[in-house]
Amino acid sequence: MGDLGKLLRDLLLSVALGQVLSLLICGIGLTSKYLSEDFHANTPVFQSFLNYILLFLVYTTTLAVRQGEENLLAILKRRWWKYMILGIIDIEANYLVVKAYQYTTLTSVQLLDCFVIPVVILLSWFFLLVRYKAVHFIGIVVCILGMGCMAGADVLVGRQQGAGENKLIGDLLVLGGATLYGISNVCEEYIVRNLSRVEFLGMIGLFGSFFSGIQLAIMEHKELLKVPWDWQIGLLYVGFSACMFGLYSFMPVVIKKTSATAVNLSLLTADLYSLFCGLFLFHYKFSGLYLLSFFTILVGLMLYSSTSTYVAQDPRVYKQFRNPSGPVVDLPATSQMEPSVTYTSLGQETEEEPHVRVA
Repeated sequence: MGDLGKLLRDLLLSVALGQVLSLLICGIGLTSKYLSEDFHANTPVFQSFLNYILLFLVYTTTLAVRQGEENLLAILKRRWWKYMILGIIDIEANYLVVKAYQYTTLTSVQLLDCFVIPVVILLSWFFLLVRYKAVHFIGIVVCILGMGCMAGADVLVGRQQGAGENKLIGDLLVLGGATLYGISNVCEEYIVRNLSRVEFLGMIGLFGSFFSGIQLAIMEHKELLKVPWDWQIGLLYVGFSACMFGLYSFMPVVIKKTSATAVNLSLLTADLYSLFCGLFLFHYKFSGLYLLSFFTILVGLMLYSSTSTYVAQDPRVYKQFRNPSGPVVDLPATSQMEPSVTYTSLGQETEEEPHVRVA
């Protein structure tokens, strides 16, 4: 009975953590909508730049004052080019999806953005050597069915915002952005499990602020000058930055507790939270299919989280791998000792957290 209770608690915790991320994305979407539609401030690069600056101020400076192998300069000497590539991928993933709204419909973006899920699964399979059971694939299919139900409800109530004039271009932008998101998420899972959350966020803050600043100066400086600055716009930018910073800071915690695949399944409910807010703020039409979609996605999430994934063989940095709702899978020992990767609590990171040097 005790084991069953613990399993249920872990299952509910896994789902709840993902919903916190979805609520943060809802806040990001709402503030962006107000900025672009009510105040005509179309500044997606500038908004991302603010987030990267916050990450730089908090996490990059933390790395700068550390001593030894975890110091900023020591990390840059060993793997600066890897983090530079990851920073560019993260920037362009955000940019492509936001840009797609200018060419295609909201429904197309919602559906095609699900492409991130097979990308994450394939990358996890080949590079992290994660193996899935039948129940995981059933859960994934149920989640995507729930997303399709929501898109169908959008069509029925006529909520297909977006120009849709160059739909093919928009659809390709979404697919490109989803692919880059998938790469970024899997790299993030690898780093936070084997190095540290602070290192990942510090490096993203460093290279993200640098390259997004260059992109801002080249592509968006004129648009930024057109913004009619007042306290309301300032408050919306602050709200957007706070939600974005919270999303970036909390996502590595949730990925480490669950997995990149589980996180992306959880984020499917973000559009529904935005819709429920829109019913009151923007007077959207309601359909019972939205509720059906929400609960279908939650059922899929619970199915996926109900059992553990496992690793096919010992990769270079993994010894143990589990989801929080299942038992740890101990892999057969090899002749060479491998570093141990274990899960920590959701509290502050401790010095005992393993750090594995990657050449």
